[in-house]
Amino acid sequence: MANLPDRARAVIIGGGVVGCSVAYHLTRLGWTDVVLLERKQLTSGTTWHAAGLIGQLRASSNMTKLARYSAELYAGLEAETGVATGLRQTGSISVALTEDRKEELFRNAAMARAFGVPVEEISPAEVAARYEHLNIEGVRAGVWLPTDGQGDPANIALALARGARQRGAVVAEQVRVTGIPRRGRRVTGVDYDGPGGPGHIACEAVVNCAGMWGREVGRMAGVNVPLQACEHFYIVSEPIAGLEPLPVLRVPDECAYYKEDAGKMMLGAFEPVAKPWGMAGIPENFEFDQLPEDFDHFEPILEMAVNRLPMLAEAGIHTFFNGPESFTPDDAYHLGLAPEMDNVWVAAGFNSIGIQSAGGAGMALAQWMEDGSKPFDLGDVDISRMQPFQGNRRYLIERATETLGLLYADHYPFRQKATARGVRRTPFHDRLADRGAVFGEIAGWERANWFATDGQDRDYRYAWGRQNWFGNTAAEHRAVRENVGMYDMSSFGKLRVEGPDAEDLLNHVSGADMSVPAGRIVYTQFLNERGGIEADVTVTRLSETVYLVVTPAATRLADQTWLRRHAGDRRLVITDVTAAEGVLAVMGPNARRLMQAVSPADFSNEANPFGTAQDIELGFGLARAHRVSYVGELGWEIYVSADMALHAFDTLAEAGAGMGLTLCGMHMMDSCRIEKGFRHFGHDITCEDHVLEAGLGFAVKTGKPGFIGRDAVLRKRDEGLQTRMLQFRLSDPEPLLYHNEPVLRDGEIVGYLSSGAYGHHLGAAMGMGYVPCAGESPESVLASSYEIDVAGTRVAAFASLRPMYDPKSERVRM
Repeated sequence: MANLPDRARAVIIGGGVVGCSVAYHLTRLGWTDVVLLERKQLTSGTTWHAAGLIGQLRASSNMTKLARYSAELYAGLEAETGVATGLRQTGSISVALTEDRKEELFRNAAMARAFGVPVEEISPAEVAARYEHLNIEGVRAGVWLPTDGQGDPANIALALARGARQRGAVVAEQVRVTGIPRRGRRVTGVDYDGPGGPGHIACEAVVNCAGMWGREVGRMAGVNVPLQACEHFYIVSEPIAGLEPLPVLRVPDECAYYKEDAGKMMLGAFEPVAKPWGMAGIPENFEFDQLPEDFDHFEPILEMAVNRLPMLAEAGIHTFFNGPESFTPDDAYHLGLAPEMDNVWVAAGFNSIGIQSAGGAGMALAQWMEDGSKPFDLGDVDISRMQPFQGNRRYLIERATETLGLLYADHYPFRQKATARGVRRTPFHDRLADRGAVFGEIAGWERANWFATDGQDRDYRYAWGRQNWFGNTAAEHRAVRENVGMYDMSSFGKLRVEGPDAEDLLNHVSGADMSVPAGRIVYTQFLNERGGIEADVTVTRLSETVYLVVTPAATRLADQTWLRRHAGDRRLVITDVTAAEGVLAVMGPNARRLMQAVSPADFSNEANPFGTAQDIELGFGLARAHRVSYVGELGWEIYVSADMALHAFDTLAEAGAGMGLTLCGMHMMDSCRIEKGFRHFGHDITCEDHVLEAGLGFAVKTGKPGFIGRDAVLRKRDEGLQTRMLQFRLSDPEPLLYHNEPVLRDGEIVGYLSSGAYGHHLGAAMGMGYVPCAGESPESVLASSYEIDVAGTRVAAFASLRPMYDPKSERVRM
């Protein structure tokens, strides 16, 4: 063991491929006082038995960027460190056995083109030509990714560790972390026990790369790292005479992947119902360990595999392997600065893609630690997306039985998790359920996504085309556009910012001016120093010293953390009051008529103009009516304390019965907002999207001094925009858009859709997306012809910079 220092700039806990990558990239940025502590030997947890598949296409542009970086990094590591990584660019083939899977693969291929990843859709005959050993019975099509490959997982990690050592890092094995002392919102160091006895390293930052131990290490540091180990199975055949190198093969419809390695075949599985492991904790002596074989569990996969790859029937099984890997509640890994502490970082929970992700994840985290801000949008994996309850052990065990299998399940749009449901329910949940609500889940909240009609099954029937609720949402959409609809917004985050310096903080973090009278509602973004969008919120001034910040449900914790980290020594308190109030949105041309039927308050434009809130009587109770809209219609969001929430619902429902009030769901809200061109945070606007290029300059008041991002906004105004957010509508009413479909301008791919939905009023699928425009006028951008690539078919699209629905926003001000 290396001699351990008593101080370090960063201590990394965990010596798998991810911890080694973080150490490597920190030292490459010039951090010399980096210490990596491994409880046993490097790679002895999960890395050593990983399959080593290195695919480059992921579900978003930035995740693809990180995967491609990993492949490029590993290709050069041997020359730098002298450690062979075994990297081979074999290419990969994924095959579809159903029409639905073919659609998914072809949509992925289109996405690959948008992300710059080489890809080719291939016929069954072409699949057979590239993989002669495959039984192509039932194969509908395939996708060929020529730059995918495979490598030696342990040696990749050891090469990264050597590279870190060469630049000054201390990498210590057989050192177990026993405690992480804290003072306030910062850890002060790490206690350990090693061959020389116990010790302590004072440090400025701790990085939790502990893999399947990540949850327990997180708790030592006071942070939530939701992950659960599951058993993961594969077999390796005896040597097969004459077997030549082959591409990686994935047959997701049979839950299987295949890899040729040194003349043997490996068959791995992502079975639909997984087996969580280590529920009572991982044994202290776990090191390069295997779990007991469970042939009965694996046998259905093997039977399909022997049919699909007949050579396996002749080859003996050399190894039946069962080893644990960690999985997260949403199958995305955890990366970034933990929201509970200000110097605890996390890179853990890699869901069987640790090798292909480690290089990019280590690079991104190291750059984040160096700069103090994310290098680009990492919202897919940012640890702050996890809710506190998701660290619950029982929740993780149940959810993990599903998430492993979801890696190879059909990735249908709107697919809902089936396990560990019902954790968070709004006050209106049972009322909505009684009236036909079909619920989806986000951040643990059960939300009514659509309403079934009498006699209709209350389940999703998943498909890539029109799903069974398409007509239901069309009717809900029509009600909001033509009459009046009501939907539950209680799950949206509500942050009460209260104190003498509340105005000062909100003016500092917001692009808009918060120095407004009580009762005013301000739409704004929290900007970073680059002018990127960290949060998209409305802020209501309730009194001289109290504001209410309303955020998307999934980003409440991240937005609260952003506020807290910028509060400094200001005199204020930030409180999550999401559960304290139920919220009903009443929207549509007849919304005012309904509100007047339940309350004596004045809802006229003169007394309650758009962008204002007022306290009202509602039925026999009290509420607060916010006149805002995310659907582009006249309407109010009604905030009512949880104790009076059901009374408010019953009062509105009874009064609305005679005027055709329609209960609506989140799918309706999304289809209405995209017609209106309203941006969706996390898709259309992220931390790397400049507020001006997102078309939100109207919400930024540069006359206000001293707010974060002001200089970047002024620079962009001087320099000109590099991209513009456009709204698209397909010319053909049949195809559907979701997101990531390539955007073609005059025949050339120039970007991809950041979000998509069906515009029921406008009669076609719609999308939002950025298009390069350096040196161009808006007129020039719109003069081009545009197409959207839908699963390989180019569909003509109309493009607009202004909302295609109600471009002057006259309807919200009726």
